[in-house]
Amino acid sequence: MLPGHIVRNAAWLASRADEGTCFMEQGGARIRTLVKRLRAGEVDRRTFLKSAAMLGITSAAANLLVTSAAAQNATPAGGTTASPAAGGDAIRSITRDEYYAQLAEAYPLEAPENPGGTFIHTYTTDIKTLNPIIASDVYSQSICGWIYEGLVGNSLIDGSIVPSGLADSWEIAPDGVTYTLYLNPAVVWHDGTPFTADDVIFTFDAVVAEDSPSIRTSLVTEALASYRKVDDHTVELVSKEQSAMFLNNTANLFAIMPRHVWGDVPLDQMAADDGSTGQDVSRVVGTGPFRFVQWDLGAQVKLARNDDYWDQERVPVIDEYIFNVVQDENTQVASLKSGESDFIAVGSSQIDSLKQSNPDLQYASYDTGVMEYFFFNLNPDRTDMFTDVRVRQALQYALDKDVFVEAVMHGYGVKAAGTQPPFSPAFAPDQLATTYNYDVEKAASLLDEAGWVLGDNGVRERDGKPFSFKMGFASDPLYRDAFTFIQQYWREIGVQAEADQMPFTTHVEQLDAGDFDAGYIEFVWGSDGFQGRMFYCDSLPPNGFNWMGYCNEEYDQLDHEAMVELDADRRTQLLIDASNVINDDQAVGVLAFKRSNSAAQPRVHNFLPNGYSGTWWIQYTWFDAN
Repeated sequence: MLPGHIVRNAAWLASRADEGTCFMEQGGARIRTLVKRLRAGEVDRRTFLKSAAMLGITSAAANLLVTSAAAQNATPAGGTTASPAAGGDAIRSITRDEYYAQLAEAYPLEAPENPGGTFIHTYTTDIKTLNPIIASDVYSQSICGWIYEGLVGNSLIDGSIVPSGLADSWEIAPDGVTYTLYLNPAVVWHDGTPFTADDVIFTFDAVVAEDSPSIRTSLVTEALASYRKVDDHTVELVSKEQSAMFLNNTANLFAIMPRHVWGDVPLDQMAADDGSTGQDVSRVVGTGPFRFVQWDLGAQVKLARNDDYWDQERVPVIDEYIFNVVQDENTQVASLKSGESDFIAVGSSQIDSLKQSNPDLQYASYDTGVMEYFFFNLNPDRTDMFTDVRVRQALQYALDKDVFVEAVMHGYGVKAAGTQPPFSPAFAPDQLATTYNYDVEKAASLLDEAGWVLGDNGVRERDGKPFSFKMGFASDPLYRDAFTFIQQYWREIGVQAEADQMPFTTHVEQLDAGDFDAGYIEFVWGSDGFQGRMFYCDSLPPNGFNWMGYCNEEYDQLDHEAMVELDADRRTQLLIDASNVINDDQAVGVLAFKRSNSAAQPRVHNFLPNGYSGTWWIQYTWFDAN
C-alpha cells in the first residue's frame, strides 16, 4: 500500500495519464495506402519516411509504422506459447488454472483452520464511488475490485497480463492484432443473473462513448480498432496496431458492469446513480468474491463474503471485510496497536518505532514503482543552465543516493540505477552504460568542462551569471526533506538551489505551463517497463509528463520498437537499451524507488502483500481462534 500523499498524487496522475503509444493515425487513406506498400515491399524505409513526412506524420509515428510493418515471429509475455506469423499459428495465453498453479507455487497459502470473522483494514482516505467505470482514485478502485471483476488481470508474480479475471484465456490471431477472449461460462452476477458477452459489450460501449464518464476513454479508443460479441462466452477485440500493451490499455483497464442493471442509465447520470453512491444496495451488483453491504461516507465501507462466488476454490474465508477510514496517521497506528484494526499501511517515518514498540505484529516491506526524482527545464528560452548534458550528469554525481535512502526515506527505499523500478523487466543495473555513484570530483570536473567555474563567493558562474535557480516542490514533509538534502549536496560543488514550495496542484500547474527552472516530485511507474509517457519527444503536457521538454529520437525509436515487439526477451532488451539512452542523457535525476510497509495483527494468516498488490491476500486470509 502506498503512503497517503503518494496515492493522492498517483490518483491525480492517473486521471491525466496517457499510457498508450504516442502514435496517432494521420493522413487518412493516403497514409494507409503508403503503409500497405511498405508492408508489401513496394517502397523502402527511406522512401516511406520521406513520403510520411510530406503527409504530416511525425518522425516518431512514422518510425513506429516502419517497425510495426517489419515486426514478425514473436512470442508475447504473459505466458503465451506460440508466435504470430503470416499464415502461422495463433498465440495462446496460459489458462486460468495454469496461472493459479504458478501463484500457488510462488505464494504457498496456509489452509484455513477457522473460517469466519470480520477483517478491519484501516486507511486514511475514503472512497469516492462504487462504480468501476468512473473510479479514478486507488481507494475506490481497490474496493470496486472486490465487488466487480475485469476480463484479465495482472500477475501477482511478475505483473504481466494473465487470465485471472472473467476470461479463462485468450488467443491472438496470426495478424498480431485480433484478440479472442474466452469467457468463463460459470460466472454469475451477485443477483444470480448469468454473465455473458453482452455485459462486456455494454461496458465497452459505456467506456468508449464520447460522453463517457470514464477517465480511460481516450486511452482505450487510441488502442482499440473494434470489438464485438462472437457468442455468449466469446468476445473479439481488435487493436489498431500490433502492440505489446494492447490488453493493458483495453481489457485490463476497467471492470465489467452488468447490462441488466445499468443498461438504461444515461451516461451523464451514472456518477449520481444510487448504484454508484451505494444508497441502493440492490444496484451494486458485481461478480466478485465480496458483496457490497454498506458505505458510511467518511467512515467505512462494509463488504460481505460472496458464498455463491463462481470460483468456489477462491471464496473468501472471512465473513466481512471492513474498509475503515481514519484520516490521522497516528490514530491509524494506534488502532493497530490496540487491536481495533487488523491491517494498515505504515509510513516510513513510523514503521521503525512501531516495530520497536510492537514486535509481535506482522510486518511486510516491498518494492513499489514510486520514483523519487528531480528534473530541469530544458527549454533554452526559459534557461540554458541545464541544456548541457555534462551539467545534468554532474548534478547527479554530486548526490549520495545511499545517504538519501537512509536519511530521507528512513531506509525504506532502493537506490536508483537508471529510471526503471526494481520490479520492471527492464531493471538491469549491470547493463547500464553509466553508473552515477557519488563522486564530487567527477561532478566538479564536469561543471568545469561545461564552463561553470567557482566564483569568489563559492557559487559557480558562467559568463558572469551565477549557477543559482529555484526548485519547485509540493508542500509535504517528505518533499521538503528531499529538497534540503539536494540543496546541501549541491552547495558543496558551488550550485545554489533555492526552495519554491507550494501546494501540489499549484506545482503541477506550474510544471504544465513550463514556468519553472527545476522541480522535485514523485511518479508511479507500472511493472511493464514502458516509460514513454514521460520521455517521448511529443509527450509534452497536457498529453504526457515530459515537463522537462526532453527529446531524443533514438529513445523514441527504441521504445516504439519495444511497443510493437511481442517477444518478451527482445522487448525487454529494447526497453533496457532505451533506458540507457535516458540514463546517459540524465533526462531526469532519479534518486530512489520507495519501499512500502504494511503491518497486521498476529492472528492474521496468509499476510502476503507485495508490490503488485498490497491487498490480494485478503481473499485468502483467516484468523486464529479466539
